[in-house]
Amino acid sequence: MQPFTSIADLGRGLARGDYSARELAAFYLERIAAANDDLNAFIRVTEERALGAAEAADRSIARGEGGPLTGIPLAHKDIFCTDGVATTCASRMLAGFVPPYDATVVARLAAAGTVCLGKTNMDEFAMGSSNETSWFGPARNPWDRGRAPGGSSGGSAAAVGAGLVPCATGTDTGGSIRQPAAFCGVTGLKPTYGRVSRYGMIAFASSLDQGGAFGRSVEDVETVLGAMEGHDPLDSTSAERGPTRRSGGRNGAERMRIGLPSEYWTGLPGDLGGCLLAAAQELEQAGHALVSLSLPHTDAAVPAYYVIAGAEASANLSRYDGVRFGLRAEDPTDLDDLYRRSRAAGFGTEVKRRILTGTYTLSVGYYDAYYLKAQRVRRRIQQDFLEAFDDVDAIAAPVAPGPAFELGAVDDPVAMYRQDVFTTPASLAGLPAMSMPCGLVDGLPVGLQLIGPPFEEGRLLNLGSEFQQRTDWHLRHPET
Repeated sequence: MQPFTSIADLGRGLARGDYSARELAAFYLERIAAANDDLNAFIRVTEERALGAAEAADRSIARGEGGPLTGIPLAHKDIFCTDGVATTCASRMLAGFVPPYDATVVARLAAAGTVCLGKTNMDEFAMGSSNETSWFGPARNPWDRGRAPGGSSGGSAAAVGAGLVPCATGTDTGGSIRQPAAFCGVTGLKPTYGRVSRYGMIAFASSLDQGGAFGRSVEDVETVLGAMEGHDPLDSTSAERGPTRRSGGRNGAERMRIGLPSEYWTGLPGDLGGCLLAAAQELEQAGHALVSLSLPHTDAAVPAYYVIAGAEASANLSRYDGVRFGLRAEDPTDLDDLYRRSRAAGFGTEVKRRILTGTYTLSVGYYDAYYLKAQRVRRRIQQDFLEAFDDVDAIAAPVAPGPAFELGAVDDPVAMYRQDVFTTPASLAGLPAMSMPCGLVDGLPVGLQLIGPPFEEGRLLNLGSEFQQRTDWHLRHPET
């Protein structure tokens, strides 16, 4: 068995009987045991449950009932509730919380026959761009242990990038799948808001959070998405849409018009710009047209995003007060003391910062000046995209301002927020977006971002698959 094998190839090996699902799970569990002290990609490993699920998958395969994910190992970001397995959102606030139910994403992937090996590290409550805010310590980039894997889904990206698991789930609120995928040299897809159920996914910013997937290739994330997606009556924001299908451009055209927004492409560092331009030209050589365009409100995306996300975080995290949910301080003198000490001890610095700024923007006298204004900017950004898609089929852009940075190197909060400059616009607009490896800068992977119209994931999958058939960046991996 090889650790950097695609889901399809692993499935063929299981069908041929080259190995059993139990042997496959044991192979990856051994890799996790050998590497996780170094990478810190997993918060907890569920070996006993994994082997039991693998044996059930073997029985399904023997009966001829297996599907494309039957027996395939995967990991879940620690933001998804898992019945009987601790779910902490990488926060002390939820230490010891064991949900009595599965998130819809977890339940659907289990029903598809996957074998969950454990829960992956992340930024606390998904608030961060480096995985450094985790109460369990930072995950590390498999390409360079001194660098960040990205955030907030850094553990999932690092686990797939290091070959500890073939695929993993993640969530993306402002770039938390795409940026880690770029930093760790894997493929990551953020679906359209509403494509994947949020039921059982611990909330950060409810109008932005969306579940997605990491894999070695476009085909891998497509397979995982196929099991995750679909309307869920338990989630009021879940869209009633049919399953994702590969699709062409507008009017069914096979060749597409790909927009290159000047706001994203101007001023990129030379090596990064060269990798991205070469990737775009690869699509042009495949017969697609590159079109210059403008998304004029892009510069306002980061401030608008952090106002809206902070406000929603303030509201969502108010439930963790030591009474209803979360860590409870001992021997409080009164209710106010209980609230103060429980929240002070349970939340980390970055989470507190976002709660404070979010509460401020929602307060009397500032609601109109900040929150409502940010919502108007959000609408302008969404309109920019919709108008652009009248002329182009997809948009190509960078994912991050550069490759993975060193752990501890970005210690200014605003500078860290600027890491999301290329990913927050699509999040604010609720659009599908995907990162795929497109080159190396100083030996570190970088990603090309493809953005599509609402519910046109199939268009991105088509373009991405075509790119990966013409290049081998997705086949490269770090030495392990």
